[in-house]
Amino acid sequence: MKELSEIIRSEIRARGAIPFARFMEHALYCPESGYYDRFENTIGKSGDFYTNVSVGPLFGELLATQFVRWIEESGIESPRVLEAGAHDGRLATDVLMSLKLVRPDLFEKLEYWILEPSPQRTELQKRTLSGHSTTVKWFRSWEALPQAGVRGVIFSNELLDAMPVHRVGWDAKAKMWFEWGVGAEQQEFVWVRMPTELVPELFARHSGSRGETQLLNLLPDGFTTEVCPAAVESWRQAALALRRGYLLTFDYGLSASEFFSPERAHGTLRAYCDHRLTDDALARVGEQDLTAHVNFTALQTAGESAGLKTEGLFSQREFLTRIAQKLPGANWTPRQVREFQTLTHPEHLGERFKVLVQTR
Repeated sequence: MKELSEIIRSEIRARGAIPFARFMEHALYCPESGYYDRFENTIGKSGDFYTNVSVGPLFGELLATQFVRWIEESGIESPRVLEAGAHDGRLATDVLMSLKLVRPDLFEKLEYWILEPSPQRTELQKRTLSGHSTTVKWFRSWEALPQAGVRGVIFSNELLDAMPVHRVGWDAKAKMWFEWGVGAEQQEFVWVRMPTELVPELFARHSGSRGETQLLNLLPDGFTTEVCPAAVESWRQAALALRRGYLLTFDYGLSASEFFSPERAHGTLRAYCDHRLTDDALARVGEQDLTAHVNFTALQTAGESAGLKTEGLFSQREFLTRIAQKLPGANWTPRQVREFQTLTHPEHLGERFKVLVQTR
């Protein structure tokens, strides 16, 4: 997109090469020009990628079942469910419709909060959720939440993998990390090596791993990985906002040590456009989705530092199957059976997504 590309080029001309995290922030979230503000239908057959919500309403129905169980076990009288990054509002609709049908008594007492910084996305969500206007409330940031916080459930679905990441590379000769920045040459954006001063701090504070010396000595020159301070900070803020209940996320992700596997020598950063996967994250700025795997070790550490207890890190298959097994006498329709198979089959979404669950 020409307008967005020029915004980025102007910043590069003014300050030199910029961290990739800044480029990614522009590409995805620049008001009115970024990918998520420009395109309403980024998910599903007509979009660029599939997610759990694309499969159908069963995902939301299963979540509603688990949320009810957690709320009742926690003895919460006036529960709140907060969804961070509700995209187009379809998952919120599925959860609320299921709650209203199965537990109308709880539905009447519940408030559904959505954390959404984008005004364009908020308007889209309000249109989707117009039938639940008295139940749903929107907030622009964690700081904007009421001081009483959340008693109930805070969750997200494929939110953290789209938060801006820093890309760092390993200089085997110098035995130090450097940061991959973005520069501009003629009409193209290019990768540029940037100073190394801040990289050790990025690893120490946000990666969940300091990169042990023995491991680093085995890395090939140019080995590249990602660090995402934004995801860790978002998780920390969510943990602090949770007064009682559960915090969970569904996302692509790895443990800290798994990022350093030989097959990931070029990192986990990917771009999606028209359901095609590409490694060229600097192309088609504002017209393709950018994503990188979540560091679940870093999230777990951030939550525990805020006082949460970790229930576990599960595959989506394991997490959803446990919910389904506890449903009393479930008589599923053929549609629900098909959706459950897609959500849990190892070759579909069952192993692709992980679920981190923490509680207070």
